Amino acid sequence: MGSQQILLLILGTLTVGLMLTFAIVMFGDSAAASNRDAISSELTSYASKAQLYYRKPRVLGGGGNSFTGFSLGGPSVTDYNGTFSISSTSPAKVTIEGLGIELGYDRTNLVKVAIDVQADSIFVKELN
Repeated sequence: MGSQQILLLILGTLTVGLMLTFAIVMFGDSAAASNRDAISSELTSYASKAQLYYRKPRVLGGGGNSFTGFSLGGPSVTDYNGTFSISSTSPAKVTIEGLGIELGYDRTNLVKVAIDVQADSIFVKELN
């Protein structure tokens, strides 16, 4: 085999290796983004339940214009997208966090999204 053929073989192998590495990274980013979107969607659903609790009178099992006492049904709720829990509660605001199943932006920790819920607004924050 000539030196030119060996050089082409090495160059071809390197090209294929780089393409495979790029594909794996892109797949991981896509999976993390999908998981982040699913968590955000579920957090929005929990935010709607929190606002409903806030508006419902205490005699009907609500908060009576307070988020104090709101729960997700337990300390945390786990499903196929991740684990959801309340990180802080005050009468005027509740913060719910979702911890995903895919690696986040830093490629070390899992995807993490939080949502701040107030009586008339919600704000989604991507933490990782």
